[in-house]
Amino acid sequence: MSSDDNWQGSVVLVLASSTGGIGQHVASLARGLQAAGCRVLVCGPAATDAHFGFSAKGLEFAPVEIPADPGPQDSGAIRQLRKAIAGRDAQVIHAHGLRAGFVVSLARTGLPVVVTWHNAVLARGLKGQAGALLERIVARNATLTLGASEDLVQRALTLGAKRARLGPVAAPELAAPKRTRSAVRAEFRLKPATPLILSVGRLHPQKRYDLLVDAAARWRELSPVPVVAVAGSGPSYMPLAQRASQVHAPFHLLGHRTDVPDLLLGADLAVVTSDWEARQLFAQEALNAGVPLIVTAVGGLPGLVGDAALQIPPGDLEALDEAVRRMLADPELRAGYAARGPVQAASWPREADVVTDVRAAYAEVTA
Repeated sequence: MSSDDNWQGSVVLVLASSTGGIGQHVASLARGLQAAGCRVLVCGPAATDAHFGFSAKGLEFAPVEIPADPGPQDSGAIRQLRKAIAGRDAQVIHAHGLRAGFVVSLARTGLPVVVTWHNAVLARGLKGQAGALLERIVARNATLTLGASEDLVQRALTLGAKRARLGPVAAPELAAPKRTRSAVRAEFRLKPATPLILSVGRLHPQKRYDLLVDAAARWRELSPVPVVAVAGSGPSYMPLAQRASQVHAPFHLLGHRTDVPDLLLGADLAVVTSDWEARQLFAQEALNAGVPLIVTAVGGLPGLVGDAALQIPPGDLEALDEAVRRMLADPELRAGYAARGPVQAASWPREADVVTDVRAAYAEVTA
């Protein structure tokens, strides 16, 4: 890395509605930039400040209400953003996600714009067309695009991005568990031999938790019957709860949890069933914790996990069913994946590496 990584200017970080990985990434980045001597303003919905504690951690925060979906309210978000940065000595504005990138593009602040793409547009039909238009606007208006995975970089370039490259996104350091394994498992009333299968993420159709519900119903024929738990909140909560009830699946929706290290300590197997991911946070947490992991081979996941996780095709109930049965039936197989997880995790960029990379990006666009 060149001396560009010594940049110590003034940056505005912008995010839209978030309860998961994007918000955690922005919080990590903001803390790291401030510690490195940069002046940081975070702009996003008030709910993100409450959720991720920007203000509570001593960061300057201005509410800019960017909802999850575009609409007339974006005009209000544009006004709020302009007001937040008026009179500041900001040198660069860094938007996280397409929604934040779209509002920043329309705000036309006159500042160099860096946009980190965290997610792909998966919707079809009219919503998919609207998403593609939003992608194109964001790609063409950014001074520099950073993609959380290589496929996002290529997508941005295809849509007319001036400059685009991979932008590493680190998993925040996982805190130590506060409970014992037996205490965690007691929450679910599990007998010692009962497997606990864990997933963590936003309850959204992209995550394909519907497959996990249907697979959990199949696993009722196993002995002992494994219990599936999913931590997270989101729009799919009621459909998933109804489906689990219909098929009598041993499936727990835990809501938003702040004790993921504890849940991982109690788990025997971690599963990611998504149709697409860049650098999925829970996959990183599971490998870091040495929990055997099954993931769908989509987006940035194959490069992220390497041979440290069992990879399956997306949207394939049979493959998911077979992979979990295979893992549960073979303690040596699980032990092998558990051992490789932390080794793979050690190869990933750390939070300090991401801050260094981003500072170099800011130096590049402000030169």
